[in-house]
Amino acid sequence: MSQHILTAVAWPYANGPRHIGHVSGFGVPSDVFSRYQRMAGNKVLMVSGTDEHGTPIQVQADKEGVSARELADRYNRVIAEDLTGLGLSYDLFTRTTTKNHYAITQEIFKGLYDNGYIFPKTTMGAISPSTGRTLPDRYIEGTCPICGYDGARGDQCDNCGNQLDPIQLINPKSRINGETPTFVETEHFMLDLPAFTEVLGSYLQSKQGEWRPNVLKFALNLLGDLQPRAISRDLDWGVPIPLDGWRDQPNKRLYVWFDAVIGYLSASIEWARRSGDPDAWRAWWQNPDARGYYFMGKDNIVFHAEIWPAMLYGYSGQGDRAGTPGSLGALAVPSEVVSSEFLTMEGKKFSSSRQVVIYVRDFLARYDADALRYYIAVAGPENQDTDFTWQEFVNRNNGELVAAWGNLVNRSISMAAKNFGAVPEPGHLTDADRALLERSRKAFAPVGAELGRSRFKNAINEAFDVVREANKYLAEQEPWKLKEDPERQKSILHVALQVVDDAKTMLTPFLPSSSNKVFSMLGGEGVWSGMPEIREVDEDGGTPYPVITGEYDGAARWEHRPIKPGTPLAPPVPLFKKLDPKVVDEELARLGE
Repeated sequence: MSQHILTAVAWPYANGPRHIGHVSGFGVPSDVFSRYQRMAGNKVLMVSGTDEHGTPIQVQADKEGVSARELADRYNRVIAEDLTGLGLSYDLFTRTTTKNHYAITQEIFKGLYDNGYIFPKTTMGAISPSTGRTLPDRYIEGTCPICGYDGARGDQCDNCGNQLDPIQLINPKSRINGETPTFVETEHFMLDLPAFTEVLGSYLQSKQGEWRPNVLKFALNLLGDLQPRAISRDLDWGVPIPLDGWRDQPNKRLYVWFDAVIGYLSASIEWARRSGDPDAWRAWWQNPDARGYYFMGKDNIVFHAEIWPAMLYGYSGQGDRAGTPGSLGALAVPSEVVSSEFLTMEGKKFSSSRQVVIYVRDFLARYDADALRYYIAVAGPENQDTDFTWQEFVNRNNGELVAAWGNLVNRSISMAAKNFGAVPEPGHLTDADRALLERSRKAFAPVGAELGRSRFKNAINEAFDVVREANKYLAEQEPWKLKEDPERQKSILHVALQVVDDAKTMLTPFLPSSSNKVFSMLGGEGVWSGMPEIREVDEDGGTPYPVITGEYDGAARWEHRPIKPGTPLAPPVPLFKKLDPKVVDEELARLGE
């Protein structure tokens, strides 16, 4: 039975291009999942966009001598191009500086406020002495007052997991310029997180055995010490506070994290409007049978496993103070928070400022997108921090993509095309023939089950086991030696092509571009698996901006399909480029420059 699946993908921050560490957490995993769900017959809505508000945008804009809006415009386009190049199949990738997003953000604020879950409070805010601007919590570092970790941020300590306020840090310093912040009294609005302790506890406990253990453990550990969280800031770049006496204040805006998580909802609503049915989003947000999966890196768990569910519960009138749903109606909380760990690089943490970085666009200018997607799936940080090395990338590209999968495709199709010009009719099948065909058919169930649970390493390893067994089969059967026995040669090649077709289907979520090539080589017509594109749109005749969208209703289905004898075969083309091992030395030298 078809199900509505929301794939909510973390919003990349628009203060610079994204690197491969970013997309290993939010990008590739979410696309693998979404492509599988579409193939399985489910109705997928995959949404995200660029996160464009907050002080960090202003800081970067000042460095570059442009306005915050000009900076956001530039990197919105850069990031959209990068993610399209990776083949990420967004139904809508938009931005947080749209009129639609402002309106939805203000509506959620008002719903929470009316239900009593937002209240004003005078607090101590961190100010940069040199600029007079608010310093974001995450841009302040110091020693954690709870565990003594000397790299704690102003919002949270990654070592012990506790929420913090910047003023609690010992020896706080600005990450922007190293100065000691000044703390001054200021009035802000707070989200009353403690009012959701009970409902969040029940929610999280219900996810035992469903969520990744690292995510659930982290979220449950935070429940015991929930504190009210500021949702406004002293700055002029962001969503205005929609209350009398506040909306026109030039230096009071909603905090960037508050409006960013609302982006999942606002993007869904924007998609619906652009689809021609303004209420279409409700099938993913208000249908009790719908499921919502949120993809991100582990540094965003607290926002998606606790704060965003609390906001949704509060807007829907659920929490210690109850209440009534806002004008949008009751909204669904995440079904699962799919968080990845961190990807490091040659033993170092990715850092643009320290030049320890591989930007997506630089990578795609030199290497295949599917090669990076494969690496992230098979060797990425799914369950633990993982180190990217050029040596491993080259070895996996050459030894697995080229020598295993590419070789199976090339020699199977080239032999069949050369000798018969089409998919050959099989004759008598031996036990070895039937065993491989059965192995291939049966792999769809376990590979699909792992994909449905976001266990991508298990899934791709199972699919590649079929590829390896097919290569072993060809090596043992040696069809190239059977020119004098064309009937037996036909049977072997038919079996090999059937397994190639099955493997192509199972690898499509991971390797969509190369799977489209295999589909064409096997005589397929039309679109197998749709790819994203950038379109220029606007709001009410305003300035155009790019969005990622696409038509993904191709022929790809998650099932074994018998190949048809007589189907013409196209001449094979290389699926992947073999990399010169010297690339390792070249890239390491570049990293050291």
